Parts: sequence; C-alpha cells; structure tokens
Amino acid sequence: MGSKWRKLKLVLGLDSCVHIPRAFDDSSSSSSAAARFSGGISPAVVSPPGDTSGYRPSTPTPSSSGLRLPKSGPKSPKGTCAICLYTMKPGQGHAIFTAECSHSFHFHCITSNVKHGNQICPVCRAKWKEVPFQSPASNIPHDMARINQVSPRDEGWTTVIRRLPSPQGEAGRQISSLYHVTEPAVFDDDEALDQQTIISPHKNETDHNVVNTVEIKTYPEVSAVPKSAAHDAFAVLIHLKAPHSGTKPDIDGNSTGSSPVENSRASVDLVTVLDVSGSMAGTKLALLKRAMGFVIQNLGPSDRLSVIAFSSTARRIFPLRQMTDTGRQQALQAVNSLVSNGGTNIAEGLRKGAKVFADRRWKNSVCSIILLSDGQDTYTVNSRPNSGTDYQSLVPNSIHRNNGMGMQIPVHAFGFGSDHDATSMHSISEISGGTFSFIEAEDVIQDAFAQCIGGLLSVVVQELQVEVECVHPHLQLSSVKAGSYQTSLVANARLATINVGDLYAEEERDFLVTVNVPVDKSSDEMSLLIVRGLYRDSITKEMVALEEASEVKIQRPDVRNGELVVSIEVDRQRNRLRAAEAMSEARVAAERGDLSTAVSVLDTCHKALSETVSAQAGDRLCVSLSAELKEMQERMANQRIYEQSGRAYVLSGLSSHSWQRATARGDSTDSSSLVQSYQTPSMVDMVTRSQTMVFGAPQNKRVLRPAKSFPERQRRQ
Repeated sequence: MGSKWRKLKLVLGLDSCVHIPRAFDDSSSSSSAAARFSGGISPAVVSPPGDTSGYRPSTPTPSSSGLRLPKSGPKSPKGTCAICLYTMKPGQGHAIFTAECSHSFHFHCITSNVKHGNQICPVCRAKWKEVPFQSPASNIPHDMARINQVSPRDEGWTTVIRRLPSPQGEAGRQISSLYHVTEPAVFDDDEALDQQTIISPHKNETDHNVVNTVEIKTYPEVSAVPKSAAHDAFAVLIHLKAPHSGTKPDIDGNSTGSSPVENSRASVDLVTVLDVSGSMAGTKLALLKRAMGFVIQNLGPSDRLSVIAFSSTARRIFPLRQMTDTGRQQALQAVNSLVSNGGTNIAEGLRKGAKVFADRRWKNSVCSIILLSDGQDTYTVNSRPNSGTDYQSLVPNSIHRNNGMGMQIPVHAFGFGSDHDATSMHSISEISGGTFSFIEAEDVIQDAFAQCIGGLLSVVVQELQVEVECVHPHLQLSSVKAGSYQTSLVANARLATINVGDLYAEEERDFLVTVNVPVDKSSDEMSLLIVRGLYRDSITKEMVALEEASEVKIQRPDVRNGELVVSIEVDRQRNRLRAAEAMSEARVAAERGDLSTAVSVLDTCHKALSETVSAQAGDRLCVSLSAELKEMQERMANQRIYEQSGRAYVLSGLSSHSWQRATARGDSTDSSSLVQSYQTPSMVDMVTRSQTMVFGAPQNKRVLRPAKSFPERQRRQ
C-alpha cells in the first residue's frame, strides 16, 4: 500500500491533494469514499493507512498574491455552495471540494469553473496552487483509476487535484476565459420558449368583474378663471399610474432559486454586457460576480439571459437560455469563470449584445440590456466628455430608440467607480431609451442591479401612447413637458401625442401641458382638453384603449370669487421640472469649467422652490428636490470633486428625472439619494430581497435603502 501511495505522489506532485478510500478492495469503497469526500477534500495530502513515510499534512497558506474581499465582505453561509447557491450536505450524492483557502463548493460546480480557465476562489479571490479537475477513468493511469469515485452520478470518472504551474511568467500569458469560448457566427442558438399558461394580472383579486388598467387623472392649475380674463400658459397636469402585477416576490431570504414573480407579468429577454477589463480586477470583479449571481437567481424559468463580457474585445460567454434550475447553474458557472484583463471596448460589447437580440429565433415581449463599466472606451471614443464626441457611434443602430425597426431595447447603463466615462454611459442610455445609474461605492452594485431587475420583472404595460386634444375651438397647446419621452404636435397644435412605452407595475408618470385660455363670456364652464390612452397588454399582447377618457374642465365665473387656490399637484410637478432644468443648466456651466456659475444656478433654484405653494405646505417632493440641489452644489465645490463624482451624480439625476424612473445615485447612504422617489413596490421588494438575501449583508455594507427611507410620491386622492 505504501508503495502505491508513493507512486501516486510522484505522479501528482508532493503537494497534491487527493482523497484515498479506506481500502481499494472493499466492496463498499465507493459509498465510503462518497461519505468521506462529502466532508470536504483536505487542502493537504492525506496519508493513507499504513503509510510510515513520516509525511504529515501541513496547513496550507493562501497565496500572498490572492486578492481578498474585506472581512466584512460577502461570504457564503456554512453549508452553501457559492457558485450554485444550493446547500451542501453529506449523503446527497454530490461530492464537495474544500479549497486551500478553506472555502467549499460542490465538486461538479468547481470543476466546471476551473474548466473555463478560472484558477481563483470565487469567494475570496485567492489564487489557488491546486485546482480540481475531472477526467474519464480510461485516461488515468491504472494506479490512479477510480481512486476518487464518490457517487453513482460520477461513475466512470475520477476526480483528482492538479498542481498548477508556478505563477512566474504566467502574468503575461493569462487571458480571460471568454477568449477561449467557441462563438458561432450567428446567435440563433437561443433556447426555445415554453408555451406556458399565463395568468392575466389585470383582474381585481377580489372582484373578477373589475378590470385593472392604466389610470389617468388630470389636474388643472386652478379650478376657475373669470370670463373676462385670459390666462396664458395655463397648466394642466396629466397623471398616469400603471396597474399592479398581482403578485409580490418572496423576500424571506430563503429562496431556493424559484422566481420571485410568477406568471403574472411579461417574461424578459435580458442581456448583460459586463466590463472585465484589467481595472475590474480584484474586489470589483468579485462583487460583480456576486451581483450577477443575485440577478440569475431571481430570474424566472420563462425569462432568458445571455452574458456578454468585454475588455479589448467582446465575447458571448453564455447564450440566451431560460433560467430554469439547469440554466441558472450553467449561467452561474459561466459568470464565475470570468477573469479580468485588457482594455475597455464598450462599443464592441454593445454590438455583441445587440446581435443576441437581432439573431434570436424566439422573442420574449420585454427586452433589455444591462451595461456595466468602470472605465472609458479606449477604442471608439478618444476625446474627453463634452468635447464634441459623437456618442451615437457607441450604440448599434438596431437599438436606437425610435429607429423605426420595431425593436425597443433600452440599455440600462451602470457607471462603476470614479474612473468611468459618465457622459458616454449617460448618452448610451439616452440614445437607447434606458436609464443611467452611478455606482460610487463598489459594494452597492448588487442593490443597484436588484432595483433595475425589480422593474424589468414587473412590466405590465407596453407601447403606451397618450393623446391630448383641445376641446374648446379657440385653444391651442403651447407646450408639452414630457422629459425624454417623444412628443409630437399636430393639427395646428390642437393635438399632441406622448410615446410613453413600457410601465412597470404601479409605476407613475406626470406630464405637464400648457394652453392659453382666452376670454370667453359665452358659458359658465369651459372644456379645455380631453386625454386618451392606448397600450399593449404585456401578457395578452392585445391593444387596450382606456374606456373612459379624462376631460379637463374649468369654471368661468363672472368675477373672481376670492383668492384662487393653486393645485398642489400642479405646483409640485412644476417644481420638479424647474429643478431638472436647473440641474441641466448647471451641468452645462460645469462642463465649461465655470463651477461658480453652476453652483449659483442651483442655489437660485433652491431659493425659488422654497417660496412655492407646495414647499410652504411641507410637500415631501419639494423637500427632496431642495436637498438634491444642495448635494449637487457640494459635488461642484471644485474641479477635482466634480470630475470624480459630480458629473456622474448630476447625469444620473437628470436620467432619473427625465424618464421618471429610479436610478442608483452616488453611494446611496444618505437622504440625498433622492431619485428613489421613483421606486415602485416591485423595485423596493427586490432591493429588500438583495439586502436580506441568504448571504447576509456585510456589517459595513452601504445599501440602497428601501423607498420608505426616501420621499415617496404623494398619493393622490
């Protein structure tokens, strides 16, 4: 026996780690080995019975070059595989591997990870000196054959630990595993969609005869204008609210991989375009993998995911697959195989992402790209922000919004850290119809992703179009303030349309239109506008017209009866638009280096807001806007601060206000992260799920707080 053991050591290397069954000729050796292997492979050589060589296992020392997360950083709970996130218990027919850094994984999970080229611990990022691999028994020398068979599912395979070559000279040759993946010329290998029974979300849960559709409300600036008076730029607020999705995700933190949202919402095709350039090495890449793990675990079996990784070039490392149990496991293994190196080619990453959508054979009704980068595109964009660069070249034509190609694929861009190009990321999101988030603190990335997919997994309205028509024959629309939403005026400015697009469950939109009210002594009442809506139901795919149009009327008394009360709803939205305009003006000044003017613009707006009706009434949105303006002033204190965080903070705010949709802002630790005002219940639930997930939040982890910590949108009676 001792002779065999010494031969084996010579074959594998003295420091190799191999589990030896109690006896080779024992009829129960297979089950015995399984039990011992499930307890974890020792990170040192185990001396077999009868070995008198004097060799004893030594305590391994993790590589000094291995990068570590902080002690308070994310780590798997005891008994949970950090790759597939399922439990590890002896006797379940799964071998368990314990690495030299003491972290344990399912053997089939970690061998797949290693097969893709990853030689770093997925948890602590330590560089391993020994890695597990799996090989057919026929390829192993006779003395090694079947030495580590651990369960019936591994029949005919042996599992051994392979000593890695010295890292000396490896740095120049290390290449991300994405470059070794065979990539087809056409991405038409997407997984076919299952035809599932869909439950419509638009029936009231207690009364099945009540249909829950988009809600439209209108609010005139004042309720009455004297007959003998004219009122220029008379404002009318149009308020929209999407129906609820019918279900809420389970946020108890004990998920076993089931979808948090059932078949009461549209299924999603999601492509993540991830920066794995050299600057992402270490903690950044580890946190990105962890965040992607959360995304993967919370997609439903009818949702599909594809992963694009880019550095100097881009590769599709995971095709468009349904997130069934098998799909999730494969996606997790692909993500965990990523290694950082090279430059930053955002344009190529987006091109590959767009190609996934263009080439697919099957289509889910909701499509989106999540883009994350911590750097500047060094291949397509060569000039500094706002120096005349055409950022259109970064975005493939096929995903430009309003391109007439019938494929609406918004890019939700996430700028990571202080070195990313906020201007290009914001431009990408605007061109495609997505949002731009600024992740200042690295450990907020998972919560930021959670907020985004919380919305994407709750789309209940698509292709929403709002029509505003003048009723009185002497009226014309003088303006339509709809942020980044496409608007058009026709019929001599008597008719306007607003293309709203998709709405998440219970998401709200507010648009302000103005008209010039003329003198009219013919009646005691005047009809100003009528508002209609048409949208596609995301489940049934049918077009739905709102049954009741909303008509706006005002009284026309002979004389003014007392002081007219301005609508608090209209005043609140005026303040929001005024603040957004001030942010945009201040940003222009800051980009030309005139920070004093930028700060002055914000301060003037802040003072103006404090004198409005809604501010004096203690309106929460107005208080929030004031605090946001103050935060921006602080981030424009000098050029260095503006370059590091001010530009990204302002742009993420502009993105949020222009689309009226929540984005991540700064480090999200205080009340200045005010765009959470746009959070929907589904977003709040998903962020809460992220913060209470099974891994547990690190003690000092910055978090995106639930909406209750931020000013909520006022409930309209």
